[in-house]
Amino acid sequence: MPALNGARPSTRTRVWILVLALLLLGGGATAYTLRAASGREAAATGTADPGFTLDGGADALFARDTASGRVARVDPSAPGGRVVGGPSCDRFHAAGPTALCLQRRPGVPARSYVLVLDRRLREVRRIGLPGIPSRARVSASGKMLAWTMFATGDSYARSAFSTRTSILDLRTGYLVKNIEQIPLTLGGRRYHAPDVNYWGVSFAADDNRFYATVSTDGRTHLVEGDMRNWSAKALRENVECPSLSPDGTRLAFKKRVSDGPSEPWRLYVYELSTGREHAVAERRGIDDQALWTDGKTLAYGYGGAVWSVPADGTGSPRRLAQGTSSPAVPH
Repeated sequence: MPALNGARPSTRTRVWILVLALLLLGGGATAYTLRAASGREAAATGTADPGFTLDGGADALFARDTASGRVARVDPSAPGGRVVGGPSCDRFHAAGPTALCLQRRPGVPARSYVLVLDRRLREVRRIGLPGIPSRARVSASGKMLAWTMFATGDSYARSAFSTRTSILDLRTGYLVKNIEQIPLTLGGRRYHAPDVNYWGVSFAADDNRFYATVSTDGRTHLVEGDMRNWSAKALRENVECPSLSPDGTRLAFKKRVSDGPSEPWRLYVYELSTGREHAVAERRGIDDQALWTDGKTLAYGYGGAVWSVPADGTGSPRRLAQGTSSPAVPH
């Protein structure tokens, strides 16, 4: 006699249902375990979690999460105000299709890895160099990369330090390990000195011209470099860590306003066409290479957080994310 609608299933049917449920639960648990293990492995090896990329909207802000040392996407709606899932970096920057990650390696003497990553934060090139990561910059096109390493010491505020600044052209693969040998014009004449140090490169939109700081004889100078002609000329004194605006007309920079070791710098903006400069509303001592998040706003690290301030001198500083550094907006 056929079973009536609503009748209880047989014992054999119940057994098969239980087996099927266990298989489904086991498969889900296995997938979850694999995903979790993949995330733990990524954290342990310093690589990005699967699915964590530089995509996140035109104005998405990325920064280094201090607690984990990994790159995070700032998201006020997420727990802790960020989504952590990027590679482990001591310094980080990204633009266009390229990210630059500087990782300090354990041991003495100090050595570091320079990791070139694509927009999905997959490693495409690794370079081992001596020194401690200090500055990282990617040109707007993502084709030119620059970084600075401390060779000795760990602060620009100290009187005795040495830096090595490198430039990598991704179009050709050519690496300049130290730009100190670039022919320098200072005061209208070719200049040679054993104490020349460069740091804080910022590229123009043409991927040829760049700005940087050169230090010599106890003074710092803003220099304009030309990659094609391999030359540099000093433009003015007392400029550190220049950052070129998106329209190429202004430079944000650190200006030394005190000889003391406590907060000796103020953040300024310099107009290239007129030579005029003005301080921004941030009155604390900023030891960072500021980032233009757009044509009107600067972001920078201070006191274990990333802050922003209008570039025109108005307004007041605003904290964007606590426990972060190395901001980047990879448009």
